[in-house]
Amino acid sequence: MPARRTNNTENAMNMSETILAFIPGVGGQEMILVFLVVLLLFGAKKLPELARGLGRSLGEFKNAKQEFEHEIARAEQDK
Repeated sequence: MPARRTNNTENAMNMSETILAFIPGVGGQEMILVFLVVLLLFGAKKLPELARGLGRSLGEFKNAKQEFEHEIARAEQDK
């Protein structure tokens, strides 16, 4: 049986649960409220730019984490 493919909505929900996992009690209504506040503060034209910046930052963080893990593994092998 082939693996079930997830759609973009499920991926977004899983990502939002992962990102906000450290904040207990944050549900859908709270996330909508936060989104509306951000929309009011920055405006609709700035949101894509902010999202791109956040995506790039997360990507750089992920790369730095992988590089750090690689250095730790290499140091353990050199012992």
